[in-house]
Amino acid sequence: MDTDDLEPMKPSPGARTIRKDLDEMSIEAVGEYIDELKSEIARAESAIKAKQAARAGADAFFKR
Repeated sequence: MDTDDLEPMKPSPGARTIRKDLDEMSIEAVGEYIDELKSEIARAESAIKAKQAARAGADAFFKR
């Protein structure tokens, strides 16, 4: 048996995170979780805007 088989698998890029069991979390912990998710949404929206700007620049350059 290879010891690498015992290591936890790393999530693949773009993989979804595991959902948390909200029933076991305190009100404060759920609030903090919501804040984390909002931060991640803002980061994703920022990435979309950057990609759209890059696409617009390429489209303008190649006059699509």
